Amino acid sequence: MFIGVANAASDPLFRVAGIEISDYIFSMWLVMIVLVVMAVVATKSLKWEPSGWQNFMEKVVESLLEFLTDLMGEKNARKYFPYLATVFLFILLMNYSSLLPMSGKLPWLTTPTTTLSVTVGLALCTFSVTHFFGIKEKGLSYFKHFFEPYWFLFPLMVIEEFVKPLSLSLRLFGNMFGEKLVAMTLFSMVPLFIPLPAYFLGLLFGTIQAYVFTLLSAIYISTATADHH
Repeated sequence: MFIGVANAASDPLFRVAGIEISDYIFSMWLVMIVLVVMAVVATKSLKWEPSGWQNFMEKVVESLLEFLTDLMGEKNARKYFPYLATVFLFILLMNYSSLLPMSGKLPWLTTPTTTLSVTVGLALCTFSVTHFFGIKEKGLSYFKHFFEPYWFLFPLMVIEEFVKPLSLSLRLFGNMFGEKLVAMTLFSMVPLFIPLPAYFLGLLFGTIQAYVFTLLSAIYISTATADHH
């Protein structure tokens, strides 16, 4: 498995305008295409009484919005829903890509979230939008919280901010990498009886890790944009 991750970083599938495209980047593109197709199909012929795929996607959106509302309040949940919902669905489908029959075996199909550079990129996105929304809501006064409650804690507050994306990236990478490794090990030991439990484990872990990443991202954004008295 370590070899597979290393190869993802070192052996490009092809190049576009001189830029190397590795297997995990290509897999991310496939996930993006799937998300776009899902959205187009769900909204192609909207009905007041949804059915089929539209009904399923509306249930997903409603569940995500309800979850974020409980966490952030209705106003903030609706305001930051586009980013948080996109992050959740993107990570969820990337995690689920590990359940595809030939995942990890075909040179262009892998699980992007088992690659540290992908999880770091996702964490940096949350890091960036958190401070962007904070500054947008509060202006320059946003930076006051780095000096509260005492100004001499400023270095620790800065370190804390940079620990957040590190924690986000390592948590997602470590759990997904570990799940993939355990599933592959079990399958190699008992190939006739492990597939279904391994798939269930993949579904469970994939959902939990997407949920946790979105949960922490929502907390960071909510904290950055909250009024402090």
